Amino acid sequence: MSIMVLDAYPPEPPVAQSPAAEWDMTLGLISATIQIDQSIGGGRRKVGTGFLIEAPRPDGSPRVVLVTADHVFSVMPNAQARAGWRVAEADGNWRYAPQEFPIRAEDGTPLWTKHPDQDVAVIEIEAPEAFARAAIPVGWLGDSQTFDQWRMGPGDELFALGYPHGLSANRAGFPILRSGRIASWPLTPVQHFATFLLDFNVSQGNSGGPVFWVPAATRRPDVPVPDHPFIAGILIKEVQGDGEGIELGVVAHAQYVRETLALMDAQRITYEEPQS
Repeated sequence: MSIMVLDAYPPEPPVAQSPAAEWDMTLGLISATIQIDQSIGGGRRKVGTGFLIEAPRPDGSPRVVLVTADHVFSVMPNAQARAGWRVAEADGNWRYAPQEFPIRAEDGTPLWTKHPDQDVAVIEIEAPEAFARAAIPVGWLGDSQTFDQWRMGPGDELFALGYPHGLSANRAGFPILRSGRIASWPLTPVQHFATFLLDFNVSQGNSGGPVFWVPAATRRPDVPVPDHPFIAGILIKEVQGDGEGIELGVVAHAQYVRETLALMDAQRITYEEPQS
């Protein structure tokens, strides 16, 4: 699994600007992607990646949800994790301002919702205002039809954000942007091919990061160009052979993020129903 234990904290990881009416999906996702970590003592920590989605509650009230891989939370032994918030300074500098948030109740019960079959997790989170504004609208998540609709196939390029080996792009702590080509087939139906391979060098700490398409990505000739950017999936692990990574990432389709959000809503409704 792409989660790691670090022997020392890296330079302080960076705050999201609110998206304009017309905005770049790459910059938008950079702003909405954060490092998730938890100290386990001795200067060591467990690290993963997550990204923020604007997913209103069933009653329409606003809600920010943190999306990551289930194993990012499950391997963290303590009740609190840290969200790597970033704050913009007046002089153009950035300040790292991580804050703890609960991932388990006092009795150890997980507070996140996990997909029953895929390594996907979501959790409602209190985000600073700038990050709440930067959260990606849920409509940008791909669904079970997206790859077929746009004839996505082997060789098409996608982008990915994360914190490989717990490192950030700079001292401000922005996530690192990488790209790779779809390296497997078939890709659909999603219910039969829940994951796909991406040809890029995955490192520990990347788990939970968004994988997405934007117009800057290279496509095969003679295929339709999507009319808007979309999140294709979530990176869940690297492919290994004989215990070594072989520069292939495993990506769970974004449809499973949608299903996990629906499961969280269903559980919430169940919990709120009056007892007879």
